[in-house]
Amino acid sequence: MLPGAGAGPHSLFVTRDWVHPAVKASWDSAQADSRGTTLPAKSKECLIGMAVGWFYLSVLALCSLGSMCILSTIYWIWYWQGGFAWDGTVLMFNWHPVLMVTGMVVFYSAASLVYRLPQSWVGPKLPWKFGHAAMHLLAFILTVLGLHAVFDFHSHRKIPNLYSLHSWLGITTVFLFACQWFLGFAVFLLPWASVQLRSLLKPFHVFFGASVLSLAIASVISGINEKLFSSLKNGTNSYSSLPSEAVFANCSGMLVVVFGLLVLYILLASSWKRPELGMQAERQALLHGGE
Repeated sequence: MLPGAGAGPHSLFVTRDWVHPAVKASWDSAQADSRGTTLPAKSKECLIGMAVGWFYLSVLALCSLGSMCILSTIYWIWYWQGGFAWDGTVLMFNWHPVLMVTGMVVFYSAASLVYRLPQSWVGPKLPWKFGHAAMHLLAFILTVLGLHAVFDFHSHRKIPNLYSLHSWLGITTVFLFACQWFLGFAVFLLPWASVQLRSLLKPFHVFFGASVLSLAIASVISGINEKLFSSLKNGTNSYSSLPSEAVFANCSGMLVVVFGLLVLYILLASSWKRPELGMQAERQALLHGGE
C-alpha cells in the first residue's frame, strides 16, 4: 500500500496527508463554500481520489502509447522493409528506427517521469536517483546501438555519414543526451557536489532534459520522412501517392508526437512534481503526525 494510504474504497490512491502539498493547498481553499461550511470527509476523499486517479490514468495512457510507438515501428520495418539482421546489409539499418524510438523516446521518457510517481514524493530520494540514472543509461545504450546499426550499414555500402538534416539533428540530440547524463551523474548522484551547486544546475538539468526529448521526437519524425522518401521513389508506388506503407508510417510518427506531448505535459504539471525541501519537511511532519 502507498505511504499514508488508508483502508477504504480509495486506498488504492492516497489519503489527504499524503497528497502533494501544492495540490492539497488548492483542495483546502476549495473545501469551504461562501458560508464557510466544510465539505464532508467523503467528498474530500473523492476529490483526492479523482486528482491522483487522473495521474495514473495519464500514466496508463502513456504506457499504452509508448508500447504502440515501439510495436508500430517494428511492424512497419518487418512488414514493408524486410525485417532485421546484424550483417551490414539494409536489414541491419532497419534496427536503427526501432532502437531510436525505443531508447531515445520511450525509455528516455520513462526515466524522465520517475520523479512524477507519487511513491517518490515521500521518503529518501537516493533510490529514485539510482532508478532515474539507470533507466537513462539503458536508453542511452539502446541509442548507441541504433547509431552503430546505421553507421555500420553506411560503412559497408560506402555511404557518407552525417550529411542530412536528420543526421545533424539526431547526432546533436545524442550528444546533448550524453552530456546531460554525465552531468547528472556527476552532480546529482555522486556525493561531492554542494547543495548550492545542485540548486544552481537543477533548472538547466530540467530544461535540457525536456529539450532532449523534444529534439528526439523531431529526429524520429524527420527520420521516418527521410526513410519513406528514399524507399518510395518509383512512379507506381511514390510517397506522394500515399501507399499503405506511407499511411502507416505517418500514423506511427503521429503516435510518437502524441506520446511526446503527453510526456511533456506530465513533466510540466506542477501538481505532479516532487515537493521541494520545505514541502518535503511539511509532508513528513504530516505523515508522522497521523501515525
